[in-house]
Amino acid sequence: MSATLPARLRLPSPPPTSAPPPPADALKPVNRLPLLVAGLGSAALAAYVWWQHGAKQGVLLLLGLGLGLALFHSRFGFTSAWRQLVAVGNGTGLRAHALLLGTTATLFALIIGTGTGLFGSTPAPSDGDLGVALLAGAFLFGIGMQLGGACASGTLFAIGSGQSAIVLTLGGFIAGSILYTWQFDLVKDLPAVPGVVMSEHIGWFGSWAVTIAALAAVAALTRVIQKRRNPPPVGTVPTARGPLRIVRGSWPLLAGALVLAALGGAVLLVSGGAWGITSAFALWGAKFLQLIGLQPETWTYWEAPRQAAQLAGPVLADKTSLTDIGIMLGAAVAAAASGAWTLHRDIPARTAAAAVLGGILMGIGARLAGGCNIGAYLAGIASGSLHGWLWGLVALGGTFVGLRARSLFGLANPAPRDSVC
Repeated sequence: MSATLPARLRLPSPPPTSAPPPPADALKPVNRLPLLVAGLGSAALAAYVWWQHGAKQGVLLLLGLGLGLALFHSRFGFTSAWRQLVAVGNGTGLRAHALLLGTTATLFALIIGTGTGLFGSTPAPSDGDLGVALLAGAFLFGIGMQLGGACASGTLFAIGSGQSAIVLTLGGFIAGSILYTWQFDLVKDLPAVPGVVMSEHIGWFGSWAVTIAALAAVAALTRVIQKRRNPPPVGTVPTARGPLRIVRGSWPLLAGALVLAALGGAVLLVSGGAWGITSAFALWGAKFLQLIGLQPETWTYWEAPRQAAQLAGPVLADKTSLTDIGIMLGAAVAAAASGAWTLHRDIPARTAAAAVLGGILMGIGARLAGGCNIGAYLAGIASGSLHGWLWGLVALGGTFVGLRARSLFGLANPAPRDSVC
């Protein structure tokens, strides 16, 4: 009998690229001091949060640490994936998104569909209204993440790994969030209709089936695009081999998607809500304003019961702040263990300006749309909510504009003749 499987049983071959991926550089030695500081800091903070605020908050911080480790080791990006697809047609990153979204949707259907929660939580889907704010916010976010060089999750894990320019992006993110909350009255009544959550109409199994079918179609479309455009390959990251690769190397992108989905499902299980990122930036900005004697609590945005309770409580009791801080610390541990932790001291002025402007656009956009690439795109699609799909489509449109705006700041985009994208 032939050793070759019948064609119908073979996995599809990878779409072509213009050349094989280049060999990875040699793995660098462990960054011992950053690893010691990040490791001890993570342990101390986890112990303090657990003791001061309870097991639920302690677990959320630990889940954030895991998310940071997975994001860094797999270099799981949203900004780069969309840039590669739009600029040169490489759909590798977007197919990883499809796996992350599909796996998360499966876990959400199981958890929410059965009403399973820990620490007394009741899991609920992430939904959002469909209207002008969603469309404008997603479009601004798509532009901003190309100028800022990272999305919401990417900003946090890049900071953890020592990328100094992204600190400016985070500063802009917080500033944009402050601007939105300050001027909330201008946008709170923009036209919108109630959102659509598929499980309310066709049940959780039906919602899951439609979501998986749509994601499969997206993955298939990226393969067609990639075959036609024959893009450069994605660069190769230095890595260890064997079991040591878990802590000192690059994880396959698809492995990162599965780990992130599992950790995101755990956040829902523990807290009752999906993993999110950007609401914490508004909170941090408001806390800073209070620290310097201003009164953001009098603004309309912070008078709503949910936001008022968030602002009144400590940062280390806030779910989203805990996972955000955990991501930065986890990424620092992962980067130092991989020998990749480094501070970038020389930041060109135009790069710094783009980082701040991109952060501001993302801060405003995320609050307008009710979430970012995690809180709206990932959580929305995984919940079977139409607003997540609309966010993704419009943010992809913003990416087209963002790529063109990058040239104004001297920032490069992938090109068909590059050796890697």
